Amino acid sequence: MKVNNAVEFGEALRKRRKELHYTQSFLAEFSGFSISFISDLENGKDTAELGKALYLANLVGLDVELKGRG
Repeated sequence: MKVNNAVEFGEALRKRRKELHYTQSFLAEFSGFSISFISDLENGKDTAELGKALYLANLVGLDVELKGRG
């Protein structure tokens, strides 16, 4: 899946979390991040911290790859 913005990233994260049958509460407890941070991320808030976002993506098994545009 190609993700072009924070909204698409959040949608992918939410979809994968639900596929795993994880609640935001469970993921927050497991990761140490707040439920509100996870919610903000899943809702496409573009001010979320990239390091935390990538950590959560990897935690639920999403591969993140950066590619150049050329």
